[in-house]
Formats: sequence, structure tokens, C-alpha cells
Amino acid sequence: MLLWGLTALAAAGMFLFAPPIPQDSTYHLLADGRGWLGIPNFGNVMSNLPFTIVGIAGLGALWRGWFGVPPMGDGDPVPFAYFFIGVALVGPGSAWYHLDPNNSTLFWDRLPMTIAFMALVAAVLSDRISRAWVACRGLNLLVAAGIVSVVWWDYGEIRGAGDLRAYALVQFWPVILIPLVLYLFPGGRHVRARYLVAALAFYALAKLFEHYDHGVFALTGGAVSGHSIKHLLAALAPAAILAMMRDWPRKGEG
Repeated sequence: MLLWGLTALAAAGMFLFAPPIPQDSTYHLLADGRGWLGIPNFGNVMSNLPFTIVGIAGLGALWRGWFGVPPMGDGDPVPFAYFFIGVALVGPGSAWYHLDPNNSTLFWDRLPMTIAFMALVAAVLSDRISRAWVACRGLNLLVAAGIVSVVWWDYGEIRGAGDLRAYALVQFWPVILIPLVLYLFPGGRHVRARYLVAALAFYALAKLFEHYDHGVFALTGGAVSGHSIKHLLAALAPAAILAMMRDWPRKGEG
């Protein structure tokens, strides 16, 4: 677990020496504010539905063998279960935020995302480095760290001094750690690099469309905003993990 420790130490160093990161006051000023069918911000609200669909599909694949996914060994599915639970909860959490965008509702958008991020890290570490460590304490430790990062930001906002440093680390640390683990520890039974790379690519593309929310809305003549497209692209990231599960070895293989 030296690699995990070194990257975590580097992340902690960034947290200690970087100045506090306040929540941008313009973050909630999204391009598409149109309502429909009595639902405010309809496009940004309903574009979260794929998260819940993919999350439920992933859980069904784990325990019911949907889509021809083979069963895993005892204890192995747990990080993936946490991951798809987090993904499924992103749907209603983000929809709740977009019904009334503000810092208070944003908490429920970010909380399930951190569960999914940290669970995916745990799944990769379990498959490539140490199943025993993840099963014993690593998974719960990582997920708890993700939750605390959002609670810490929200607590700061309530006191008038929100700080996004911890949440930023939880969001972007996996983007650095996962490729490193895949490169340095080839093989593994359940994690396939090409699917993880695809998931990270979809996530990076989603962040790009989020950044150009207003530009995309103007470019499409007000048809769709970059933020709505961001949701759809981001949902393809866990869909890539679901596709990876079809390649899992069956009993007696690998």
C-alpha cells in the first residue's frame, strides 16, 4: 500500500499548503433555467435520470446476474456495490439540487458522488493490490473520507467560511491514483484498464461540458445546455464499469 500512502500524503500536503477554496458564488447560475411540466430547470433535473438507471442496473448485475454478468467471490462485490449505490443516489441527489440550486441542496448532489469516487478507488486497490486491506478497513475508510469532505465543506458554509479543498481532493485524487495503479500493477481479475480509461475519459469530457455550460447553450440555440450534456456524459462513466463486469472471469477461469 506504499503507492496509496504516497499519493495520499501528497494530497494531504496539497490540502495543508493550498489556501482555502470558497464556493464560487456564480456556480449556481446555470445556463438552462427553463421549466416544463411544472418542473423547474427541467433539462438539468431530468438529465440525472441515467445515473439512477445505471446504478440500479449495476446492482442488479452484481446480485442477479443481469446482462450476463458472472458472480464474484465472497466479499469481492462489496466495493462495486458501494459504487453503484452511490451512482444510483446521484440521480435524486443531483435532481434535488437542480430543482433549487443553492449551497444547501448542493450538499445532496455532492455526497453520493464522493461515495462512488471512493468506492471505485477501493475496487481498484482491492483487485490490483490488496483485497484483504480493502475488505478489512480500506473501503469504509475511503468512503468515510469522501463523506467527511462534503460534510466539512457544508459545515464551513453554514459558518460562513466554506472550504472545498477536501472535496476537490476526493474528486480528483482518484483521477490520478487509478491510472497509476493500473499502470504499475497490471493484471487483476475484475478491473480492466480499457474500461477504467473509458470511464475517466467520459468523466473528463463531462467536466469540459460543465465548464462550457453557457457556451454550449448558446451554440445550440438554447436547445440544450452544457450542464445537461455533462450529466449524460458523466452517466456513461459508470456505464463503462457495468460493461466491464461482463468480462469478469467465471468460476475456474483466470
